Amino acid sequence: MRIAQIAPLYEAVPPKLYGGTERVVSFLTEELVALGHDVTLFASGDSVTRAELDPVWPQALRLCPSIRDQLVPNLLLLEAVRRRADEFDVMHFHMDYLPFSLFSRQPTPFLTTLHGRLDLPELHPMFRAFPDVPLVSISDSQRRPLPDANYMATVYHGLPAGLLMPVDSIKPEYLAFLGRISPEKGPDAAIRIARACGIPLKIAAKVDTADRGYFETVIRPMLADGGVELVGEISDAGKSAFLSGAVALLMPIAWPEPFGLVMIEAMACGTPVIAFNRGSVPEIIDDEVTGFIVDNELEAIAAVSELGRLSRRKVRAVFAARFTARRMAQDYVAIYRKVALRAAALNSGLLEAAD
Repeated sequence: MRIAQIAPLYEAVPPKLYGGTERVVSFLTEELVALGHDVTLFASGDSVTRAELDPVWPQALRLCPSIRDQLVPNLLLLEAVRRRADEFDVMHFHMDYLPFSLFSRQPTPFLTTLHGRLDLPELHPMFRAFPDVPLVSISDSQRRPLPDANYMATVYHGLPAGLLMPVDSIKPEYLAFLGRISPEKGPDAAIRIARACGIPLKIAAKVDTADRGYFETVIRPMLADGGVELVGEISDAGKSAFLSGAVALLMPIAWPEPFGLVMIEAMACGTPVIAFNRGSVPEIIDDEVTGFIVDNELEAIAAVSELGRLSRRKVRAVFAARFTARRMAQDYVAIYRKVALRAAALNSGLLEAAD
Protein backbone atom coordinates (compact mmCIF):
# COMPACT_ATOMS: atom_id res chain seq x y z
CA MET A 1 0.00 0.00 0.00
CA ARG A 2 0.96 3.64 -0.47
CA ILE A 3 0.76 5.02 3.06
CA ALA A 4 1.28 8.52 4.45
CA GLN A 5 2.30 8.79 8.10
CA ILE A 6 1.75 12.28 9.50
CA ALA A 7 3.48 13.14 12.76
CA PRO A 8 3.17 16.22 14.95
CA LEU A 9 6.10 18.59 14.58
CA TYR A 10 6.87 19.10 18.28
CA GLU A 11 9.54 16.37 18.30
CA ALA A 12 11.64 14.73 15.60
CA VAL A 13 10.75 11.23 14.46
CA PRO A 14 12.16 9.46 16.36
CA PRO A 15 12.61 12.00 19.16
CA LYS A 16 16.10 12.61 20.44
CA LEU A 17 14.96 12.02 24.03
CA TYR A 18 11.40 12.09 25.43
CA GLY A 19 8.43 11.96 23.06
CA GLY A 20 5.91 9.15 23.15
CA THR A 21 3.80 9.92 20.08
CA GLU A 22 6.73 10.58 17.77
CA ARG A 23 8.50 7.45 19.02
CA VAL A 24 5.47 5.32 18.19
CA VAL A 25 5.18 6.94 14.75
CA SER A 26 8.81 6.04 14.09
CA PHE A 27 8.37 2.42 15.18
CA LEU A 28 5.24 2.07 13.05
CA THR A 29 6.79 3.73 9.98
CA GLU A 30 9.90 1.57 10.03
CA GLU A 31 7.89 -1.64 10.46
CA LEU A 32 5.59 -0.71 7.56
CA VAL A 33 8.65 -0.20 5.35
CA ALA A 34 10.02 -3.56 6.50
CA LEU A 35 6.71 -5.16 5.54
CA GLY A 36 7.16 -3.84 1.99
CA HIS A 37 4.80 -0.87 1.96
CA ASP A 38 5.52 2.43 0.18
CA VAL A 39 5.56 4.89 3.08
CA THR A 40 5.97 8.65 3.15
CA LEU A 41 6.61 10.27 6.52
CA PHE A 42 5.56 13.90 6.95
CA ALA A 43 7.60 15.20 9.88
CA SER A 44 10.29 17.67 10.89
CA GLY A 45 13.44 17.84 8.80
CA ASP A 46 15.65 16.42 11.57
CA SER A 47 13.70 13.15 11.50
CA VAL A 48 15.42 9.91 10.44
CA THR A 49 13.59 7.18 8.54
CA ARG A 50 13.90 4.53 5.84
CA ALA A 51 10.62 5.84 4.39
CA GLU A 52 10.46 8.85 2.09
CA LEU A 53 10.71 11.90 4.34
CA ASP A 54 8.74 15.02 3.48
CA PRO A 55 10.42 17.57 5.79
CA VAL A 56 7.63 20.06 6.27
CA TRP A 57 9.52 22.09 8.90
CA PRO A 58 13.32 22.11 9.18
CA GLN A 59 13.58 21.26 12.87
CA ALA A 60 11.44 19.85 15.67
CA LEU A 61 9.55 22.69 17.32
CA ARG A 62 10.79 21.76 20.77
CA LEU A 63 14.29 22.56 19.54
CA CYS A 64 13.26 25.85 17.88
CA PRO A 65 13.03 28.39 20.74
CA SER A 66 12.39 31.18 18.24
CA ILE A 67 9.02 29.67 17.26
CA ARG A 68 6.31 31.39 19.28
CA ASP A 69 3.24 30.23 17.33
CA GLN A 70 3.48 26.48 16.94
CA LEU A 71 0.12 26.25 15.18
CA VAL A 72 1.55 27.79 11.99
CA PRO A 73 4.01 24.97 11.22
CA ASN A 74 1.36 22.36 11.93
CA LEU A 75 -1.15 24.03 9.61
CA LEU A 76 1.53 24.14 6.91
CA LEU A 77 2.06 20.44 7.54
CA LEU A 78 -1.62 19.71 6.94
CA GLU A 79 -1.58 21.73 3.71
CA ALA A 80 1.53 19.89 2.49
CA VAL A 81 -0.22 16.56 3.05
CA ARG A 82 -3.39 17.76 1.33
CA ARG A 83 -1.46 18.74 -1.79
CA ARG A 84 -0.08 15.21 -2.07
CA ALA A 85 -3.18 13.34 -0.90
CA ASP A 86 -3.95 11.71 -4.26
CA GLU A 87 -0.56 9.93 -4.14
CA PHE A 88 -1.68 7.66 -1.29
CA ASP A 89 -4.06 4.78 -0.67
CA VAL A 90 -4.50 5.91 2.92
CA MET A 91 -3.27 8.70 5.18
CA HIS A 92 -2.61 8.06 8.86
CA PHE A 93 -2.61 11.11 11.14
CA HIS A 94 -1.19 11.31 14.66
CA MET A 95 -2.35 14.87 15.35
CA ASP A 96 -5.60 14.19 17.19
CA TYR A 97 -8.45 16.37 15.83
CA LEU A 98 -6.40 18.81 13.70
CA PRO A 99 -6.98 17.03 10.35
CA PHE A 100 -10.72 16.46 10.79
CA SER A 101 -12.07 19.46 8.90
CA LEU A 102 -9.66 19.70 5.97
CA PHE A 103 -9.39 15.99 5.23
CA SER A 104 -13.10 15.28 5.55
CA ARG A 105 -13.48 17.41 2.38
CA GLN A 106 -11.30 15.33 0.03
CA PRO A 107 -11.58 11.78 -1.36
CA THR A 108 -8.42 10.01 -0.16
CA PRO A 109 -9.23 7.87 2.90
CA PHE A 110 -7.62 8.82 6.18
CA LEU A 111 -7.70 7.82 9.82
CA THR A 112 -6.50 9.35 13.06
CA THR A 113 -4.90 7.63 16.03
CA LEU A 114 -5.84 9.44 19.21
CA HIS A 115 -2.76 9.66 21.42
CA GLY A 116 -4.06 11.94 24.17
CA ARG A 117 -6.70 12.13 26.84
CA LEU A 118 -10.33 12.49 25.77
CA ASP A 119 -11.88 13.55 29.07
CA LEU A 120 -11.71 17.27 28.32
CA PRO A 121 -15.24 18.67 27.76
CA GLU A 122 -14.09 21.12 25.08
CA LEU A 123 -13.14 18.19 22.83
CA HIS A 124 -16.64 16.77 22.59
CA PRO A 125 -18.13 19.31 20.13
CA MET A 126 -15.30 18.56 17.67
CA PHE A 127 -16.05 14.84 17.63
CA ARG A 128 -19.80 15.53 17.31
CA ALA A 129 -19.11 17.81 14.33
CA PHE A 130 -17.15 15.05 12.53
CA PRO A 131 -18.85 11.80 13.53
CA ASP A 132 -17.65 9.83 10.50
CA VAL A 133 -13.88 10.35 10.85
CA PRO A 134 -12.28 6.90 11.35
CA LEU A 135 -10.51 6.76 14.71
CA VAL A 136 -8.11 4.39 16.42
CA SER A 137 -7.82 4.34 20.20
CA ILE A 138 -4.63 3.23 21.95
CA SER A 139 -6.55 1.57 24.80
CA ASP A 140 -10.17 0.72 25.43
CA SER A 141 -10.13 2.86 28.57
CA GLN A 142 -9.20 5.90 26.47
CA ARG A 143 -12.62 5.70 24.81
CA ARG A 144 -14.71 6.09 27.98
CA PRO A 145 -15.27 9.87 27.78
CA LEU A 146 -16.32 9.53 24.08
CA PRO A 147 -17.86 6.05 23.79
CA ASP A 148 -19.89 6.82 20.65
CA ALA A 149 -17.07 8.14 18.45
CA ASN A 150 -16.27 6.31 15.20
CA TYR A 151 -13.62 3.90 16.48
CA MET A 152 -12.30 1.40 13.96
CA ALA A 153 -10.25 -0.51 16.54
CA THR A 154 -7.96 -0.26 19.54
CA VAL A 155 -4.31 -0.79 18.64
CA TYR A 156 -1.84 -1.09 21.48
CA HIS A 157 1.57 0.48 20.98
CA GLY A 158 4.56 -1.71 20.21
CA LEU A 159 8.34 -1.54 20.31
CA PRO A 160 10.85 -3.11 17.91
CA ALA A 161 11.55 -6.54 19.37
CA GLY A 162 15.28 -5.91 19.80
CA LEU A 163 15.22 -2.24 20.78
CA LEU A 164 15.25 -2.82 24.54
CA MET A 165 16.54 -6.03 26.06
CA PRO A 166 17.24 -7.41 29.54
CA VAL A 167 20.85 -6.85 30.58
CA ASP A 168 21.50 -9.93 32.67
CA SER A 169 24.87 -8.70 33.87
CA ILE A 170 23.22 -5.86 35.81
CA LYS A 171 21.87 -6.69 39.25
CA PRO A 172 18.51 -4.97 39.98
CA GLU A 173 19.05 -2.76 43.02
CA TYR A 174 16.75 0.26 42.85
CA LEU A 175 13.25 1.37 41.95
CA ALA A 176 12.82 3.38 38.76
CA PHE A 177 10.62 6.22 37.55
CA LEU A 178 10.75 6.98 33.83
CA GLY A 179 9.10 9.60 31.63
CA ARG A 180 8.00 13.07 32.64
CA ILE A 181 7.96 14.93 35.94
CA SER A 182 4.41 16.22 36.26
CA PRO A 183 1.61 15.92 38.83
CA GLU A 184 -0.37 13.39 36.78
CA LYS A 185 2.64 11.04 36.52
CA GLY A 186 3.07 10.92 40.30
CA PRO A 187 6.84 11.27 40.88
CA ASP A 188 6.15 12.56 44.40
CA ALA A 189 4.25 9.35 45.14
CA ALA A 190 7.13 7.33 43.67
CA ILE A 191 9.55 9.04 46.07
CA ARG A 192 7.32 8.31 49.07
CA ILE A 193 6.90 4.67 48.04
CA ALA A 194 10.64 4.12 47.57
CA ARG A 195 11.50 5.76 50.88
CA ALA A 196 8.91 3.70 52.74
CA CYS A 197 10.51 0.57 51.26
CA GLY A 198 14.04 1.68 52.06
CA ILE A 199 15.08 1.23 48.42
CA PRO A 200 16.87 3.90 46.35
CA LEU A 201 14.88 5.54 43.55
CA LYS A 202 16.30 6.68 40.23
CA ILE A 203 14.25 9.18 38.22
CA ALA A 204 14.94 9.41 34.48
CA ALA A 205 12.57 12.12 33.34
CA LYS A 206 12.24 15.49 31.70
CA VAL A 207 10.62 18.61 33.12
CA ASP A 208 8.41 20.53 30.69
CA THR A 209 8.11 24.28 31.06
CA ALA A 210 4.49 23.86 32.15
CA ASP A 211 5.60 21.61 35.02
CA ARG A 212 8.55 23.66 36.20
CA GLY A 213 6.59 25.14 39.12
CA TYR A 214 5.57 21.67 40.32
CA PHE A 215 9.16 20.48 40.10
CA GLU A 216 10.54 23.44 42.03
CA THR A 217 7.91 23.50 44.79
CA VAL A 218 7.18 19.79 45.25
CA ILE A 219 9.90 17.57 43.80
CA ARG A 220 13.10 19.53 44.38
CA PRO A 221 12.51 19.84 48.16
CA MET A 222 11.89 16.08 48.31
CA LEU A 223 15.22 15.40 46.60
CA ALA A 224 17.04 17.16 49.43
CA ASP A 225 16.21 14.32 51.83
CA GLY A 226 18.38 11.85 49.91
CA GLY A 227 17.80 8.38 48.54
CA VAL A 228 16.66 9.72 45.16
CA GLU A 229 18.86 10.22 42.10
CA LEU A 230 17.61 12.53 39.36
CA VAL A 231 19.16 11.08 36.20
CA GLY A 232 17.44 13.43 33.75
CA GLU A 233 16.22 12.48 30.28
CA ILE A 234 17.64 9.32 28.73
CA SER A 235 17.51 8.05 25.16
CA ASP A 236 16.54 4.57 24.00
CA ALA A 237 20.23 3.68 24.08
CA GLY A 238 20.30 4.10 27.85
CA LYS A 239 16.99 2.51 28.75
CA SER A 240 17.98 -1.16 28.70
CA ALA A 241 20.63 -0.63 31.36
CA PHE A 242 18.48 1.78 33.37
CA LEU A 243 15.44 -0.49 33.46
CA SER A 244 17.40 -3.73 33.86
CA GLY A 245 18.95 -2.26 37.00
CA ALA A 246 15.53 -1.65 38.54
CA VAL A 247 13.69 -4.14 40.73
CA ALA A 248 10.53 -2.51 39.39
CA LEU A 249 9.25 0.51 37.51
CA LEU A 250 6.94 2.66 39.62
CA MET A 251 3.99 4.22 37.82
CA PRO A 252 1.80 5.87 40.50
CA ILE A 253 -0.25 7.85 37.99
CA ALA A 254 -2.95 10.32 39.01
CA TRP A 255 -4.73 10.57 35.65
CA PRO A 256 -6.44 8.32 33.07
CA GLU A 257 -3.28 7.30 31.19
CA PRO A 258 -4.27 6.61 27.54
CA PHE A 259 -1.51 4.01 27.13
CA GLY A 260 1.77 4.50 29.00
CA LEU A 261 4.68 3.54 26.76
CA VAL A 262 6.99 3.24 29.76
CA MET A 263 5.14 0.12 30.90
CA ILE A 264 6.05 -1.87 27.81
CA GLU A 265 9.56 -0.40 27.79
CA ALA A 266 10.04 -1.87 31.26
CA MET A 267 8.49 -5.18 30.20
CA ALA A 268 10.86 -5.39 27.22
CA CYS A 269 13.73 -5.36 29.74
CA GLY A 270 12.06 -7.98 31.92
CA THR A 271 11.35 -5.38 34.60
CA PRO A 272 8.01 -5.66 36.44
CA VAL A 273 5.75 -2.64 36.79
CA ILE A 274 3.93 -1.46 39.89
CA ALA A 275 1.16 0.85 38.64
CA PHE A 276 -1.93 2.53 40.00
CA ASN A 277 -5.20 1.17 38.64
CA ARG A 278 -6.06 4.05 36.34
CA GLY A 279 -6.54 4.45 32.60
CA SER A 280 -4.96 1.74 30.46
CA VAL A 281 -3.04 0.04 33.28
CA PRO A 282 -5.25 -3.08 33.63
CA GLU A 283 -5.14 -3.58 29.85
CA ILE A 284 -1.34 -3.48 29.68
CA ILE A 285 -0.21 -5.08 32.96
CA ASP A 286 -1.09 -8.69 33.76
CA ASP A 287 -1.51 -8.50 37.52
CA GLU A 288 0.91 -10.77 39.38
CA VAL A 289 2.57 -11.74 36.08
CA THR A 290 4.18 -8.63 34.59
CA GLY A 291 3.74 -6.53 37.70
CA PHE A 292 1.20 -5.46 40.28
CA ILE A 293 -1.87 -3.26 39.84
CA VAL A 294 -2.52 -1.30 43.03
CA ASP A 295 -4.94 1.36 44.22
CA ASN A 296 -2.76 3.49 46.49
CA GLU A 297 0.69 4.04 47.92
CA LEU A 298 0.25 1.56 50.78
CA GLU A 299 -0.61 -1.20 48.30
CA ALA A 300 2.37 -0.20 46.16
CA ILE A 301 4.68 -0.49 49.18
CA ALA A 302 3.29 -3.94 49.90
CA ALA A 303 3.72 -4.94 46.25
CA VAL A 304 7.45 -4.16 46.36
CA SER A 305 7.91 -6.92 48.92
CA GLU A 306 6.18 -9.38 46.54
CA LEU A 307 8.40 -8.73 43.52
CA GLY A 308 10.41 -11.86 44.18
CA ARG A 309 7.41 -13.96 43.13
CA LEU A 310 7.58 -12.63 39.56
CA SER A 311 9.73 -14.05 36.77
CA ARG A 312 11.62 -11.41 34.81
CA ARG A 313 11.95 -13.92 31.99
CA LYS A 314 8.15 -14.23 31.90
CA VAL A 315 7.78 -10.44 31.87
CA ARG A 316 9.93 -10.28 28.74
CA ALA A 317 8.01 -13.17 27.15
CA VAL A 318 4.69 -11.36 27.62
CA PHE A 319 6.15 -8.26 25.98
CA ALA A 320 7.31 -10.32 23.00
CA ALA A 321 3.87 -11.89 22.63
CA ARG A 322 1.79 -8.72 22.94
CA PHE A 323 3.71 -5.50 22.41
CA THR A 324 6.08 -5.65 19.44
CA ALA A 325 6.12 -3.05 16.67
CA ARG A 326 5.58 -5.80 14.09
CA ARG A 327 2.26 -6.74 15.70
CA MET A 328 1.30 -3.05 15.87
CA ALA A 329 2.08 -2.54 12.17
CA GLN A 330 0.12 -5.61 11.13
CA ASP A 331 -2.88 -4.40 13.13
CA TYR A 332 -2.74 -1.04 11.38
CA VAL A 333 -2.41 -2.56 7.90
CA ALA A 334 -5.66 -4.45 8.50
CA ILE A 335 -7.32 -1.15 9.44
CA TYR A 336 -5.85 0.67 6.42
CA ARG A 337 -7.36 -1.93 4.11
CA LYS A 338 -10.73 -1.68 5.80
CA VAL A 339 -10.74 2.13 5.60
CA ALA A 340 -9.68 2.04 1.94
CA LEU A 341 -12.36 -0.50 1.12
CA ARG A 342 -15.07 1.56 2.78
CA ALA A 343 -13.89 4.72 1.00
CA ALA A 344 -13.96 2.95 -2.35
CA ALA A 345 -17.46 1.69 -1.60
CA LEU A 346 -18.65 5.18 -0.65
CA ASN A 347 -17.17 6.64 -3.81
CA SER A 348 -18.92 4.04 -5.92
CA GLY A 349 -22.21 4.04 -4.03
CA LEU A 350 -21.69 0.46 -2.87
CA LEU A 351 -21.23 0.98 0.88
CA GLU A 352 -23.45 -1.97 1.76
CA ALA A 353 -21.18 -4.29 -0.21
CA ALA A 354 -18.20 -3.19 1.90
CA ASP A 355 -20.02 -3.97 5.12
